[in-house]
Amino acid sequence: MKETQLKKYAELLAKVGLNVQKGQTVFITAGLDQPEFVTLVVEECYKAGASEVYVEWSHQPVEKLSAQYRTLESLSEVKSWAKAKLAFKAENLSCRLFIESEDPDGMNGVDQEKMSSARRAQYPIIKPYRQAMENRHQWCIAAVPGKAWAKKVFPNLPENEALEEMWRVILLTSRADGENPIQAWQAHNEDLDARCAYLNGLGLQYLKYESANGTDFTVELNEDGVFCGGNEKTLQGGVFNPNIPSEEVFTSPKAGKAEGIVYSSKPLSYMGELIENFSVRFENGKVVEVKAEKGEELLKKMVSMDEGAGKLGEVALIPYDSPINQSGVLFYNTLFDENASCHLALGAGFNETLKGFENYTDAECKARGINESMIHVDFMIGAKDLNIVGVTKSGERVQIFKNGNWAF
Repeated sequence: MKETQLKKYAELLAKVGLNVQKGQTVFITAGLDQPEFVTLVVEECYKAGASEVYVEWSHQPVEKLSAQYRTLESLSEVKSWAKAKLAFKAENLSCRLFIESEDPDGMNGVDQEKMSSARRAQYPIIKPYRQAMENRHQWCIAAVPGKAWAKKVFPNLPENEALEEMWRVILLTSRADGENPIQAWQAHNEDLDARCAYLNGLGLQYLKYESANGTDFTVELNEDGVFCGGNEKTLQGGVFNPNIPSEEVFTSPKAGKAEGIVYSSKPLSYMGELIENFSVRFENGKVVEVKAEKGEELLKKMVSMDEGAGKLGEVALIPYDSPINQSGVLFYNTLFDENASCHLALGAGFNETLKGFENYTDAECKARGINESMIHVDFMIGAKDLNIVGVTKSGERVQIFKNGNWAF
């Protein structure tokens, strides 16, 4: 891939993804797959005004060894130096960029019960730091090709060609392949803002989903809920784009108010393993049954991580003819596949999807219908024939999606 285009992508992540401001501290979390690109991003963050940029390198094979050899007690502990680092990020409201490149199958064979138990033990320790940063700092998730990931997506290509093709589709679907990616994202954000404004003006109370694959599902929305999409704002007014790519318009539904069954339309990569061809059935707002051709036990563990893991935290509307779906590529990565077509998320909801959320405490947001959980896992349900009808508070039915795409 030409360095000139990679520099444009790096600039996009620094100026649109994070929107780094003068004097801010930036933390970048990245694997060892593309150090040259990470270096470009570091430079762009400094050019945008960052006072200091730190890179936290990771390596999935090492993480796998850690999961295999460390005891549950060791994995569950949050070291004092880790707490100090979290405290620094929270106190300074540091910008955080997460660059994904991991192998979708990279954690196969790991004891998932052990890993789940460790996460449950860590959650109450980490939670206060996360809450201190929530809606107060800029963050972004993006991606670069890793060798194993590229070969998973393009198994018939030699390694170098697979990496090059992976770069091509990442830049294409991230709207970073043209002359001016920043301008392209400005236009994209304007379109998403307009769709949110339309939906927020309808006064929707329910969404009803139907598809020939068996999906027959109804979810209730929060009374003072709002749809969001594209860029977001911190409480201090800073604008950033948390996901590149992103095609979604989303909201958090009313916790515990969902009925029916949904069928997955793409595999789900969770904790380094794949869950494929699965269904999730809800009664009284909570998951009561899951089935999967592959990864069913892992899916069962996921929905039982805590009290809120089996409830919905997000409904996201994405057209079937999105750039990611049109690419014809199955990424085996949630950042991309969730933006191919409509998805739902189990677990934590978003306080910012409540009108006036900044005036409420976290507990008040939860009392108003935002789900609470240690997990937030998106899974794809969008199909070519998916129809979504909204029902307003006055009982009016409004077609939101028709045959997989926007009806307005």
